Formats: sequence, structure tokens, C-alpha cells
Amino acid sequence: MKKLSTTLLIILLMTISTFAQEDKYLWLEEVENPKALEWVENWNKKSLETIKSQLGYQAVYNKNLEIYNSDERIADPVIFGEFIYNFWQDKTNPRGVWRRIPIKSYTDGQSNWETLIDLDNLSENDGVKWVFKGATGLYPKYSKFMVSLSKGGGDAVIVKEFDATTKAFVENGFYLPEAKGGASWIDENTVMVSTDFGAGMTTSGYPKQVKIWKRGTELNNAKLVFEGKETDVETFGSTQHTKEKTYQFATRATTIFNVDYYFIEDGKPIKVDLPEDAIFKGIFNKQVILQLRSDWETSGKLWKQGSVLSIPYNDLIAGKKNFELIVLPDERSSVTGISITKNALILNMLNNVKSELYKYTLNNGWQKEKLNAPEFGSIYQSAADEHSDKFFFYFTNFLEPETIYFGDAATGEIKKVKSLPSFFSTEKYKVQQLEAISKDGTKIPYFVVSDKNLEYNGNNPVLFNAYGGFEVPILPYYDAVTGTAWLEKGGIFVLANIRGGGEFGPKWHQAGLKENRQRVYDDFHSVAENLIEKKITTPEKLGIFGGSNGGLLVGVAYTQRPDLYGAVVCAVPLFDMKRYNKLLAGASWMAEYGNPDIPEEWEYISKYSPYQNIKPGMKYPEVFFTTSTRDDRVHPGHARKAVAKMNELGYKVYYFENTEGGHAGASTNEQRAQMYALIYTYLQMKLMK
Repeated sequence: MKKLSTTLLIILLMTISTFAQEDKYLWLEEVENPKALEWVENWNKKSLETIKSQLGYQAVYNKNLEIYNSDERIADPVIFGEFIYNFWQDKTNPRGVWRRIPIKSYTDGQSNWETLIDLDNLSENDGVKWVFKGATGLYPKYSKFMVSLSKGGGDAVIVKEFDATTKAFVENGFYLPEAKGGASWIDENTVMVSTDFGAGMTTSGYPKQVKIWKRGTELNNAKLVFEGKETDVETFGSTQHTKEKTYQFATRATTIFNVDYYFIEDGKPIKVDLPEDAIFKGIFNKQVILQLRSDWETSGKLWKQGSVLSIPYNDLIAGKKNFELIVLPDERSSVTGISITKNALILNMLNNVKSELYKYTLNNGWQKEKLNAPEFGSIYQSAADEHSDKFFFYFTNFLEPETIYFGDAATGEIKKVKSLPSFFSTEKYKVQQLEAISKDGTKIPYFVVSDKNLEYNGNNPVLFNAYGGFEVPILPYYDAVTGTAWLEKGGIFVLANIRGGGEFGPKWHQAGLKENRQRVYDDFHSVAENLIEKKITTPEKLGIFGGSNGGLLVGVAYTQRPDLYGAVVCAVPLFDMKRYNKLLAGASWMAEYGNPDIPEEWEYISKYSPYQNIKPGMKYPEVFFTTSTRDDRVHPGHARKAVAKMNELGYKVYYFENTEGGHAGASTNEQRAQMYALIYTYLQMKLMK
């Protein structure tokens, strides 16, 4: 009875609060509302006039554009057969070209690229600002592709069949209308499709049906092979081709972390008995590879959280439990990536936020071999070919530009393909890995990039970045724009590995979920306090920058501890956590944050939701909010309403909303150059007075 009374009291208080604090800015959630767009235009004009009038803006913009348009970039590889495919944007091709080159030519440093699709010409001919969103090839010849294109950069795409031989879209070929969906090849005349079939999507805006579609038939007549529920996050179908078999899968995500796996045999789904939060990594050598987010006890064995396991495919669908351990990380390590080649698994291991690369082969059990990859930095896995042993990976750190390496899993050979030049002199800088102690005693590592002659006088302008969500590890990386627009101007860059991320495996992430979310923000505050205690900086000189979930992070940071921060860049942010689950893909993130419609969960969300916690009479820093009209992942209404409310309460803010760009906030190099010129000019204006 006591619990019931408490619940009723919470509901009553919430109802009273709702009436007392009616949201007068809901109209800003109407993305294309003329009144809202006029509001956006006025704020853009006002903010851009101020920031662009600063003496250093044009120089930062020009340098940014030089960096983004430079030919001295690495063409990110995707392997299909004997070719490397790549999407490339530069000054001549602002919307970009999709192109290919023979693998050997690529690894030898040649530039005999063959253009397949010119997005600038396509956009002009169609009268649509197309943004390339990837392509999937038809095994084994890869002469045909399913190409995804977005109008303005959003997540919703159209999918069109493309012939790489004729370099043209196939007339009357496979075509999917605009939706957050996709298609995977089964064979030349059959595809597995997940899209909006007219029966509605999930509440998160993603597909809930998987169908098999035959060439020459109507999409609506495709055969239904699996259907999820409207309340699910999404249901998707996919395929994986091997020489012996084309594997077909359907995944039903009940939350962003919990997934039911179905393997399609003879057109019928077979649900396999795996933990809901396990991660299916693919098929290797007829073995199913999976990674565990939680401890799992099955058939008398306890498999520990973070483990990577294998089991023969036929055994799994038959209900057997003869799993085999591939690797078990320790407390300060995690597996951040798994690539599949013909004869090996390539595992990217993170050891105290430093990357190592290993090869695992199956020969009377799993055999481990450390590969001769560079050390003391970050490895990012790139393309891998399941039909050969070719693979690529990147290596970088704060002071070393990206280098792409080509590997042969059969021989263990690692070959440097190309290194980027440095756009700023790195010899004068040093990197330190330090630790702060969070409120509950947890050690939080963070990196400091500074001049070698750093003076601990509390007078250094600092840009502090973190993410803290969705099990995403944030690793050291070289950023030419940060180097030229911040470090060379005398600034210090700080990157923190707070909880909620994946730097130390699933446990590090789960420590900041739902009711424990405040730990993430306490971690962030603790690093800020540590920087101040060490006299690296002062609150007046400490700026913070975060995007998406990181935008929520910095929004919480300045509303909870305005005394710690002198400048805030809040990019494409979540902000109104009372309504986030009703806006675009927001419902899919309730496993991360909680459900604000449940009183007990809103009770803890309400304590940090920035929109509800903006108060009058505070000494907030002058925040710079950015978003995109075409962001169909995190609704632009979050940033719009934050600006409107702060302005109403008399706080000075800056705002820029790009009219295209999707969740990335920009679609072309000119747009990227402007976005980051605005951000760094604002930071210089606020912190380098």
C-alpha cells in the first residue's frame, strides 16, 4: 500500500507540474512549420553575424576548407571482389563521387579511380540534394549494387539498383521508396527487404517487417518472413554470403541493446537461444561468432561478460550449447572490433584505452597471434574481405595523423599504404594520461594534449570533450581542425573516458544506464574539477563540446555545474528528456536513458534533463547550440526549444541550424568548414580573451 501511495503521489505531482509548466515552445518541434523556419532564420542571422564578425573567423574557415578539400586524404576503402570502392568529396565534387579502383592499384598508391556515380550531376539532374549513404554488392561478381541515397543527409533513404558495368541505375530494377530501411541481396533476382510496407513502422520510426522480394513482382507482394511489434525499436533482415551458403537473418530489437535473433531456413525463421543482449558478429568458417554484454550461464557453464564465443551454425539452430571461448578481456581491457576474413578473425583489443590487434584462427581450438600493428595509439578497423584474407585498418593518436594499413591474415603481413600529412607542427606538443576520482570513488582516465612547456598557472584555455553513452569508446585521434584552430592558438585539448562508454567493456557502459545516469555526469564534473585543481585551467577558461548524446552531456554539465564552465558547444543535442522518446528515433534509446512516461523513471530523468532544469537567476555560460533541419535521428526541436527557453529567461545564447546535413550537421566540405569555423571562433571568442 505504501508503494502504491507513493506512485500515486508521484503521478499527482507530475500532473500538477505538467499544468504548471506547460511547454510553450512545442511549435518549434514542427520541423517545417513556416513560423519555426522563420524563427530559425532569424537566429541564424543574428548568431552568424556576431561570430563571423570576429577577426579570426575567416582564417579558420579558409584553413578548415583547405583541410577538408585537400587531396592529401585517405580514400576510405570498402572491398567488393577485386576492387576497392570509395565515396569521395572535394572542391571539384562538393556532393561527391562514388568510385572504385583495383585493390593492387590502391595498395600501391595509384590513383586510377573509375567514377561510378557523380552525386553532383545526379543532384542537378534530379533537382534533389542527394547524399550518398552506402551500397551493398551482389556476391560473387559484384556487378550490381543496392545504392542508398538520402535527401539532404537524413537517415531515411531511397534504395536503387545500380549496374556497375553500365554505370547506370537499372531501369525497372529494384527500388525502395524513402524510409529508414534497406535491402540485402540473396541472389541476382531476390533481395531481403526491411522498409515501410504500408503497415506502419515501429514507434521509433524503423521497419517492423522483413520480406523476401522477387524481381519483377510488386514490393507489396513480397513474401513476409518475419514481423516484429510496433513497440520494438526495429526489425531488420540481412544476409551473409559464403562459398557454400547464403545465410539469412532477421533481427528483432526489442530495445537498442536487446535483440532476438532468427536464422531463416527454407523461408521460415528459427529463433536461436542466445542472451537478448548478446551481439551477433557474423559467420566465420561455419561458426556463429557472438560477444556477451552480460554474464551468461548455460549448460552448467558460466560465460563472463565481455567474452567472445563461437558455436557451429548447425549446432546453434539445432538447439545445442557447445560454445567455445575465443577471448575473455580483463577489467581494464575490452574487444572493440571484430573483422571476419576467409581464414581468420581480426580482433581489436583496447588495453587501458590503447589499441592492440590480434589474429584468431580455428585449428583444433582457437589460436591467438598478436599482429605487428603500431602501438601507443588508436586502431580503427576498416574494410575486411570475407572471401580472401585482405583487411585494412587505421592507426592514429593525438599527434600522429591517420595512417591506413593493409593486412594479409594468411601471412600476418602488415603494409603501410598511406599516411596523412600533418596540417600543424606536432613536435611542440605532449600527451598525458591522467586520472580523476569521481564522486563514488571510481577512477576516470583522461588525456591532456598541450604544449610541452605547459604552465600550471590556471590560465590555459581548455577544450574538454567526452561522450559517455551507448557503449561507444572515445579514443585518441588526430584532428587537423582542432590542431590548427585550437592547439596552435594556444589552447589545450582534453578527452575523457567517462562511464557510459565502452572503453572498459560492457560493465563500464552499464554503470551509467538509466537510474545510474548521474554517474556519467559526475565523472565529467570530476575531470573538470581535476583540471582546475591541477591549475591546468580555471572555470572561466574551460570550454566543453559534445554532440548528440554528448550534447546531452554538456547540456547537463552547464545546467548542473555552471560554476565549472566558461563556454559550451551543444551540437545536435538531446535536451528535452521529457519528450525525447516521442521525437523521431528517440523511443529506441529508452534502454539507455529510461522511459519518461513511467513516473518512477521520470523521477530520476527529471533530475538531469537540461530543458526542465534551466532556471532563472543562474550564471550560465553563453552556450552555442547547433543542429540541422534535416536531422531525422535527434530532433532539431531539442536545440530549438533550449535556445527559446534560455532566451526567454534572459540568457545570451548563440544558435546555428544548417538546413541540410542530417545528424552529422553538414553534407558538403563547405558546410563542414563553416560549422567548425563557427564553433572554434566561438570558443576563441569566449576562452581566449
